[in-house]
Amino acid sequence: MSVIEISTEDQFSELTGSAPSDLLLSLYFHTPWAAPCIKANEVYAKIAVENPSVKFLSINADDHADISELFEVSTVPYFVLIKDDTILKEVSGADPNDFIEALNQVQNVSSTSTSTSTTQPSKPQAPLSTSSSSQPPAQQQSQTVEEPEEKEESPEALNERLKQLTNAAPVMLFMKGTPSAPQCGFSRQTVAILRENQVRFGFFDILKDDSVRQGLKTFSDWPTFPQLYINGEFQGGLDIIKENLEDDPQFFQTALEA
Repeated sequence: MSVIEISTEDQFSELTGSAPSDLLLSLYFHTPWAAPCIKANEVYAKIAVENPSVKFLSINADDHADISELFEVSTVPYFVLIKDDTILKEVSGADPNDFIEALNQVQNVSSTSTSTSTTQPSKPQAPLSTSSSSQPPAQQQSQTVEEPEEKEESPEALNERLKQLTNAAPVMLFMKGTPSAPQCGFSRQTVAILRENQVRFGFFDILKDDSVRQGLKTFSDWPTFPQLYINGEFQGGLDIIKENLEDDPQFFQTALEA
């Protein structure tokens, strides 16, 4: 099965809402400017061909912000596996192999569950929606698959993940909340500065991952947030960015070209 590129929110709602309860859906959130997505695009297309029983959807996170916010996408590439309106697995990061492992894991669990379960009464299907009042399927009380206990992340593994995250986009902002819903005034001001200067940027919501939140303080040797990285190099927090812009109004362009 080939990858279906989502072009409208109505198309997304139709494809997800009409999916049979036993069909596994794979969502892939990407952006054209994030370098890790280049490799992920190729891998995702190949996996789609090798797994015809799964429906693979591809979503430009920039063009479809409402869908991205519905699934609380904080970085790209970002993968979501859904079955029977329930999120079974979410994978974020630059390594597509993590997604392949998650897909195999979910398919194996689903196969085992199908062969041993008894028939259950049918239930009404609630299609996914991108309206502001909707909640993502992960917040439903029923859970059809128990995920294996996650292993504790080693300092080395965390450090490698932080390297990947800080290089996930030419300009990466680690903030509290999202650009559309900042959770602190400093993050809100930083987003406003980036937008005023027409800077395209990736972001990571550090409130969603405490390992990243605490680890980045040591990684960048900076105790507070937001934190801004350009080309993988730490630039500073809000005050430093303001000072750099006062010294050089073309600071962002200069840093990107350095």
